Amino acid sequence: MKVLFDVNHPAHVHLFKHAIWELEADGVEVLVTSRHKEMTTELLDAYGIDHVPLSGRRPGTLGLFAEWAIREARMLNVARKFKPDVVVGRLNPPLVHVSKLLGARNVIVMDTEIKSAAIDRAYSVLTHPFIDVYCTPPSIEPPTDRIDHHLMDFQELAYLHPNYFTPDPSVLERYGVAADDTYFVLRFAGWDAFHDVGFNGISPAGKRELVEYLAAHGNVYITSEGDLPDEFAEYALPLPSHLVHHLLAFADLYVGDSGTMSSEAAILGTPAIRASSMVSHDTESIFYELEHEYGLMFAYADEQAALEKAKALVESPATEAEWHAKRERLLAEKGDVTTQLVDIIWEAGNAARPAPADATQSTPEAQL
Repeated sequence: MKVLFDVNHPAHVHLFKHAIWELEADGVEVLVTSRHKEMTTELLDAYGIDHVPLSGRRPGTLGLFAEWAIREARMLNVARKFKPDVVVGRLNPPLVHVSKLLGARNVIVMDTEIKSAAIDRAYSVLTHPFIDVYCTPPSIEPPTDRIDHHLMDFQELAYLHPNYFTPDPSVLERYGVAADDTYFVLRFAGWDAFHDVGFNGISPAGKRELVEYLAAHGNVYITSEGDLPDEFAEYALPLPSHLVHHLLAFADLYVGDSGTMSSEAAILGTPAIRASSMVSHDTESIFYELEHEYGLMFAYADEQAALEKAKALVESPATEAEWHAKRERLLAEKGDVTTQLVDIIWEAGNAARPAPADATQSTPEAQL
């Protein structure tokens, strides 16, 4: 079997990396196409995953459509030579069009809905008729009944499940961070993706107030989707971005306007605060469950309310044992998403999977 993975965002690298390694261990030939967006290609390089960059992010809606056209032509050229049986990725027009043109089955992994009605309509016309397999949380319905729909647990568990990830304080020590020090991790998203249209994150003034307060109570480390402003340069991550989950796991608090990193922090058992105008329009089950079912996240559309909650958690922190218990309950109730995904890919390729590789075996990531 041959499988093509299309990776367009740093989060997708983490989502698919263990599936890539497991399939390769099973003898599958894998090709990865990538996109120059934030740290995507750098993460793939750091993990030793060979990839073919097809395009880079362009500003604005017209820029996005132009990039899709370029990406589709280049992906078709690459995929025609590779001849995949299955194409895997997040939903995007080039992926579904190319897979259909080449007679390959596509497996779409989604956990985010487009909030802009106009963009959603255009996106639906360009993609929905061409979807084969749709993997989503329960909150997202397949666009048509003809699609092979699979329910999937929190997608962050594809790489943060204990089968794949163990926080290591020695990783932090290599970069001058002590795991038992008081420190806080902040994430500022770019808010220029097509699914972010009409929404915003923490304001510049809110960021300044947040950083000033937290810096008076411990060390502050900021990861930013765009270039970090000069005023925050001293708080830049002290370690490579592919090791950020070790930093998150030992943090006393996470605050940010990124959906993905908010849920990552929560799943790792770190108190997480998510602040953005998108919160009031949330439909994704992961945010609701992490907040209301497991008590691992706090989400606010009002950034001032988020700041007040951050102060409350800093001044009256919950015990480590309490947060650990919440995380253990979540892990007991949610599954190993990489195993779910790999099984779905084998099924999509109409191939018999060999005996599954040991999920706890050493992976390329363990050597970093």
